[in-house]
Amino acid sequence: MKRILPALFLIISIFSNAQSKDFVLGKTETFHSNELNEERALNIYLPAGYDSTQAYPVIYLLDGSADEDFIHIAGLVQYGNYDWIKMVSKSILVGISNVDRKRDFTFPTTIEQDKKDFPTTGSSAKFIAFIEKELQPFIENKYKTSESKTIIGQSLGGLLATEILFKKPSLFTNYIIISPSIWWDNESLFKVNPKFLQADFSQKTKVFVGVGAEGRVMENDAKKLFRLLGKQNRTIESHFHFFKESNHADILHEAVYKAFQTLKI
Repeated sequence: MKRILPALFLIISIFSNAQSKDFVLGKTETFHSNELNEERALNIYLPAGYDSTQAYPVIYLLDGSADEDFIHIAGLVQYGNYDWIKMVSKSILVGISNVDRKRDFTFPTTIEQDKKDFPTTGSSAKFIAFIEKELQPFIENKYKTSESKTIIGQSLGGLLATEILFKKPSLFTNYIIISPSIWWDNESLFKVNPKFLQADFSQKTKVFVGVGAEGRVMENDAKKLFRLLGKQNRTIESHFHFFKESNHADILHEAVYKAFQTLKI
């Protein structure tokens, strides 16, 4: 008993002196969007040693809510810019929290059943305007940024990233497009004449397209997108990877890791 009491007092002392504090991964910024007429939240990860006198690349992540893809992609960014890894430049990660992803990531459909099943869809033009006129200026005014801007999108997010690449390719210098839902509206996006194929498009741009074992339609659409990109090799550097052991649910983490390895953004 005499031996037990000192040990007990030691344990009590250790626990009484223990301290805890929150582990902070990033910060959340909220601002009102006039384009969307609503409040929008952004999850921001700043690289270790962030210095406001230096310019940093920005990675914009669709589906960037805390309970979606922000945390694990922030981990990849942090790991990728270790000095002994050097897979990604020290970058600012901007996770765009969702309000209604079906509304924001899709253009209008001609499929009547889809209109009934998903009545809010079809407002990607407004969301692209939000990115161009409000989101990017907000980040560039708030933080010290370089000219390098990357977008990451999967599934419907990949559809949106592809639509931006087709219609406003200069919005980003790097595109990471994973499992894009180009099947939307009977693949009508492929009927658009991509601006990156026009003779006056001169921006150096990198594109990574990835898809898993996700069915014939999605796999073929991703391959078709890559072939289309291959028609413009003047200023576009394009890459494709098939993740044969991944499916639509688990592909994103591995695919973004591979994209970071490949693009060296």
